[in-house]
Amino acid sequence: MGTAIIIVILLVIILTSVKSTINRILHGSACCGERDAPEKKVKVKDKNKSHYPFKYVLSVDGMHCSNCTRHVENALNSIDGLWATANLEKKAVTVLSKMKVDSSDLESEVRKAGYTVLAITKEK
Repeated sequence: MGTAIIIVILLVIILTSVKSTINRILHGSACCGERDAPEKKVKVKDKNKSHYPFKYVLSVDGMHCSNCTRHVENALNSIDGLWATANLEKKAVTVLSKMKVDSSDLESEVRKAGYTVLAITKEK
């Protein structure tokens, strides 16, 4: 019985690693091993936090370096009315928004960038 549990745990770890690797290959996420020069940071024009009444915190899998965080931030910051800041240590992205945003839209943008959203929390 104990051996079966260990095998199941190992299979889950292996499947998660394979999924993450496939995502990076298919979506070309910017990571430490990227051959091209890192992309330029998309800067938010309106940096007045009082203009962003909505806040979302995304738990993101697959961010391994500063290139990864910049890639996720750029994907979200390129959308008008959003201001994203990624935290590599916490594997989280804080998104401030001028309007209500559907969680699935945020998840879709992060997925297109080559990363996986594990959870989204709406904050005040």
